[in-house]
Amino acid sequence: MPALPLCRLYLITPPAIADLDAFAGALEQALSAGDVAALQIRLKGASRAEIARAVERLAPIARAHGVAVILNDDPQLASELGCDGVHVGQSDTPYGEARRIMGRDAMIGVTCHDSRHLAMEAAEAGADYVAFGAFFPTATKEAPTRADPEILSIWQEVMEVPCVAIGGITAENAASLAEAGADFLAVSAGVWSHAEGPAAAVKALNQAISQGIQARPAFSRN
Repeated sequence: MPALPLCRLYLITPPAIADLDAFAGALEQALSAGDVAALQIRLKGASRAEIARAVERLAPIARAHGVAVILNDDPQLASELGCDGVHVGQSDTPYGEARRIMGRDAMIGVTCHDSRHLAMEAAEAGADYVAFGAFFPTATKEAPTRADPEILSIWQEVMEVPCVAIGGITAENAASLAEAGADFLAVSAGVWSHAEGPAAAVKALNQAISQGIQARPAFSRN
C-alpha cells in the first residue's frame, strides 16, 4: 500500500448553496479529480433543517470517495446526522462538550487562529487537529487574524497533532503552506470559484501540494 501524502486537501463548502443538486454534481467532479481527505459542510445562516438536507445529500458522495464528512459548529446535529466529526471555533461549543456529544471516535477539530497557545490547549485536551489561519486574504469568512507560515513549521517540529492551514488558499499559493508543514490545506473558494471548475482546481491544488512537500525540510515527526 502506498504511503499517504504528508499534506492533503480538506474541502469546505461555500457558506451558502443555492442549488443543492447542482452543487452535488460539482462535488462529485471535485472528488473524482484527485486526493481529498475531508469535506467540511459549513453553511452559515442556514437552518438546521437546511443543513441536515445538505448533509444527507452530500455525505454519500463524500463517503463513496473515502472522504470524511465534518460538520461546522454544531456537534449535536453532527451526531444526529452520523457525521464523521465536527469543527468548532473559539466562540462555538467548547471542545470538551463537543467530545462528550460526539463520542471518543469522532474527529474534532478546533480553530486556533494564529495562536500556538490555543492550539496547544486544544491538542492537550484531545483535539484531532488544530486549524491555523488566515494565511491569505479571504472573502469566504471574516478572518480576525493573519497567521505566518512559520507557525506551521514550529507546530510540525514540536507536536504530533495534525495542523490545518486555512484562509485564502488557492493553487497559486498552496505549495508554500505544504512546504511550511501543514498536514491539511482547507480550501473553499479556491475550488468552487476556480475559473476552470472544481475538478481542475483539485488537480492543480494536489500538484501544488506535491511541489510543496518535495521542498519540505525533514521535520522530526515526518
